[in-house]
Amino acid sequence: MVSMARIFMGIGACALLIMVLAGGAMAQNGPPKKVSCESKEYPKCYDLVHVCPKYCRDSCEVDCVTCKPVCKCDQPGAVCRDPRFIGGDGIMFYFHGKKDRDFCLLSDSNLHINAHFIGKRNPAMKRDFTWVQSIAILFDNHRLFVGAQKTATWDEAVDRLALTFDGEPIFLPQGKGAQWQSTVLPSVSITRSHDTNGVIVEVDGNFRITTTVVPITKEESRVHGYDVTDEDCMAHLNLGFKFYSLTGDVTGVLGQTYGKNYISRVNMGVAMPVMGGDREFAVTSLFAADCEVSRFNGIGASSGNAEFASLSCGSGIGGRGVVCER
Repeated sequence: MVSMARIFMGIGACALLIMVLAGGAMAQNGPPKKVSCESKEYPKCYDLVHVCPKYCRDSCEVDCVTCKPVCKCDQPGAVCRDPRFIGGDGIMFYFHGKKDRDFCLLSDSNLHINAHFIGKRNPAMKRDFTWVQSIAILFDNHRLFVGAQKTATWDEAVDRLALTFDGEPIFLPQGKGAQWQSTVLPSVSITRSHDTNGVIVEVDGNFRITTTVVPITKEESRVHGYDVTDEDCMAHLNLGFKFYSLTGDVTGVLGQTYGKNYISRVNMGVAMPVMGGDREFAVTSLFAADCEVSRFNGIGASSGNAEFASLSCGSGIGGRGVVCER
């Protein structure tokens, strides 16, 4: 059992690290975004406009209880940036994986989530710079895909999200609040959290995932040595996970931190605590549930895996829409 002191230490350490990086590394193009409390249960805060902190202008929301803006990347269940995780135990760590590879973020009896990593190789380092470009979500015998389309020059007004459900593209109108709901399974819905590039993916009683497509800015590239070119701004996903029906046996890079007997194995005494496990969390493809630690046996999982394991999803012609191929 992780002590509360360690949890708060982890949260404090990650917040401090983010603030240190904020002095230019996390600056984005344009003014910070504005957000508001959207719950009428908090009348004193409802609809009041707040400015997001500069260090998390793309992943900010209002805590309606305190009526203050908070960074979603600092909350338990967050997966952001170079992938920086906040575990279910509140402790921050990094998992770098490898570029152009797929890794299991969570595996439970009826929920399995993989991530595809993109990246850049720095010859001066022993690892790749990596970011989560897309995720595949397996539950029952269904498959959801959420991805950031490859982008050269970033424009926030242009939507770069790619979405599919059971291999069929989802075309979601632009505009905050626009919603898609599955006619096959009404418990599955996707709602825009921003006019473009931000959605909330939810399956009632199972999970809720907030995701935002963000680029690597020239300033970030300069400060960290990412060497991002004008041909590709390395658009990727900032993610926030909430789970409603996990078992105590859950595993995966993020999932293990929600396990009943989990004890963090990262070294909290360093500035960048890293979680290892590239081999045990690797999967053979984005829709495969074959990592060494897999727990997934959802309804129809065996036939579903055979049908979807080789499915590959990416941008359509001209970068609009999404195409899935076997």
